[in-house]
Amino acid sequence: MNNLKIKSIETEFIHVNHRGNWLFVKLHSEDGAIGIGEASHGRNDEQVRDFIATLEPSLVGFNVFDLESFRLRFFRENEGHAYLTAVSGIEQAMWDLAGKALDVPSYQLLGGKCRNRIRLYANINRATTDRGTFGFARNAEQAVAEGFTAIKCAPFDGVSASNITHGKLTSAIREGIDRIRAIRTAIGPDIDLLVDCHSRFHPGLIIQTAKALDDLHLFWIEDPVPLGDLNAVAHVSQSISMPIATGERLRTLTDFDKLLKHGRVDYILPDVKHVGGLLGLKKISTLAETTNVKITPHNPSGPIATAASVQCMASVPNFSILEFAWGEVDWRGTLVDPPEQITEGFIDVSKRSGLGKSLKSQ
Repeated sequence: MNNLKIKSIETEFIHVNHRGNWLFVKLHSEDGAIGIGEASHGRNDEQVRDFIATLEPSLVGFNVFDLESFRLRFFRENEGHAYLTAVSGIEQAMWDLAGKALDVPSYQLLGGKCRNRIRLYANINRATTDRGTFGFARNAEQAVAEGFTAIKCAPFDGVSASNITHGKLTSAIREGIDRIRAIRTAIGPDIDLLVDCHSRFHPGLIIQTAKALDDLHLFWIEDPVPLGDLNAVAHVSQSISMPIATGERLRTLTDFDKLLKHGRVDYILPDVKHVGGLLGLKKISTLAETTNVKITPHNPSGPIATAASVQCMASVPNFSILEFAWGEVDWRGTLVDPPEQITEGFIDVSKRSGLGKSLKSQ
């Protein structure tokens, strides 16, 4: 079967917490099958829903196997974040339907798999309400106890443009350094530690800060400076000892191409929810492979975007590690069938058809 047509589209909204919600897309096909995708974190859930509703009339009767045609027609680089999130959620659901129609996992349609399981890092940021020196450390220790072998934190909450103008390590920066040191003490030397700076620094200060962290052997520094000046990104990358990861705010092949040519980074972070779904993520990964840059998808997401990222990354030779939103809600596992299963910091690549998950009725 290679001519499965869309009959209708619906969305399902799940309230999560103060940090955001999950928005799922359901494509109904003419034969009664349902494909699922995730369109969360579009900055305005109602606007994302409105875009999906607006697109529905153009998609009724559309063949879910025509994924390149869908991207060519609907993925518009000059559109805003909410629109691209809507398109990306629909595209994921098309892959799910296509896989179900052929009774194969999505990775099989992306060129087959390179690996049987995907390494995860626990992003403890959203689950950490105690932002004091030891709040991150406690959650990091718990995530390691659950089997994760890599931890990411965002310890520089108090750092902003207003307090980095003096060219020296301010109290807010030193507090962030203290949080990172507390995490390293809690988890020991053998667990990978990733630090997200949320583009809060300028080059001179992040270089000073990175040198103060040299002895901690960080896995990477993420988003050290804004991406508006790629020469500054390249300068930081050449001036510090640890790898640089960035790119979560980029959406298009054009933008990632510029970053890869001029930024001199080690890892890029495209998000399946915003770059056009699995096909967009795969194209960006192939582009990065030509420059020996690793792919580590941005994924502070719900279980469907995680499943989509896992299927895509199974097929990507230059994949490194995938983000997992650790501890955000304790009922996450009740949303999908089969439940997510994480063992020793890895998630198995599902061999079930499509994305490998179905949404339970809420």
